Amino acid sequence: MDASPFLQLHRETVRPEWIDYNGHMNVAYHLLAFDHATDAVFDHFGIGKSYVEAAHRSLFVVEAHLSYVREVTAGDGLRFVSRILGADGKRLHLFHEMRHDGGGFLAATAEFMLVHVDMDQRRATPFPPDVAARLAETAVRHGTHPPPLQAGRAVRSVRRPPD
Repeated sequence: MDASPFLQLHRETVRPEWIDYNGHMNVAYHLLAFDHATDAVFDHFGIGKSYVEAAHRSLFVVEAHLSYVREVTAGDGLRFVSRILGADGKRLHLFHEMRHDGGGFLAATAEFMLVHVDMDQRRATPFPPDVAARLAETAVRHGTHPPPLQAGRAVRSVRRPPD
């Protein structure tokens, strides 16, 4: 894809059915595309669908934040740049950029906090040691670069002056 120090594991094309009455990609489909990029990251670390089936362990999103930067429309190619912002024994802090494949511009971002779960007990459980080590090493490597501007943001209410 390019020389980015981050993970570039997923590409997708905006489908016509993802377009809303405003003529651009609908909010719900942004999340779907980011979910596909997340699955690619999981596969990269060996914790994707086959891991869930074999180990009865998975990752659940416990918090998400999406930022919409610039519109994309039907037929636009998208590429995803993913980085590990942090990882500990049970949690993964993941960040994605959605970039327009032709223009290169930033279209949207997604930040997820995920927890590793024992599917039989439906409770948080530690990552396998090899996975934990790979996630932690990647987080350290990605952490040598400035954090994304959108990471750690919260939705803030518009304050009205008192009546």
